[in-house]
Amino acid sequence: MERGATQIEVRDAVRKGSREPAPRGREICRYNFGFDGTWQGKHYAIKQVAPVIKEEGHEIIVITVYTFYF
Repeated sequence: MERGATQIEVRDAVRKGSREPAPRGREICRYNFGFDGTWQGKHYAIKQVAPVIKEEGHEIIVITVYTFYF
């Protein structure tokens, strides 16, 4: 949970999230989760998990994960 997202949330973001092009032939997937919690001392209703991925053959490689709170 170093990046603020669990493996399950990253997997759900890749499977269910919207995708948009990212640099170097990668894609960023964005998926909003209901959060209604505190992160670093502030309260947020929504957590957006946004993994950057690269598809190679039949594999999806997660390059990094961004997490945004709203």
